[in-house]
Amino acid sequence: MITAQHTGADIDEAEVVAGFLAGDEACLEAAHRRWRPLVHALAWRSLGDAKEAEDVTQLVFLAAWRGRAGFRPERGTLSGWLVGITRRKIADALSARTRRNELVAAAGARMLLQPADGGAGADASIDRVLLADELSRLPAPQRRVLNLAFYDDLTQTQIAEFTGWPLGTVKSHARRGLHRLASRLRESGAVEHAV
Repeated sequence: MITAQHTGADIDEAEVVAGFLAGDEACLEAAHRRWRPLVHALAWRSLGDAKEAEDVTQLVFLAAWRGRAGFRPERGTLSGWLVGITRRKIADALSARTRRNELVAAAGARMLLQPADGGAGADASIDRVLLADELSRLPAPQRRVLNLAFYDDLTQTQIAEFTGWPLGTVKSHARRGLHRLASRLRESGAVEHAV
């Protein structure tokens, strides 16, 4: 058992691990002091954002504490286990970032499809024609997924059910289609109207 007089640096790693597994919060604090810099550095390097890295660091130690029963000292070190959790949390953060970016791109495309003035403006009409033209240039699977998302307002899960394609395939087609569409619209200058 770790007492308040310990600073964390003078505690033996085996003591920290034993206490951590036993649910001793002082050992969690000691583990946090000892390995937080490593976890934060990995997250910051992968994400390139200090706030996201701090969030991931907190999530890692929370997940480790909640899942401590799954840690097996005979399989590896506590620091190695924390690094594994860190990699998974970084992957989750990157996936969430990709989803946010796709939503922003989709919102920009929706603004072109459904302008605020109800389509009365000449610019809105031109933008819709340009968007329809660019959509028609996409490969058929990407075009189909984006048409179902934009015009039929289906979610990716609904598109997967409708088409019979795996959800991962639908997501890939949507992501590639949105990236290609966004870059073509940027080249033509149409995105500026949507922002």
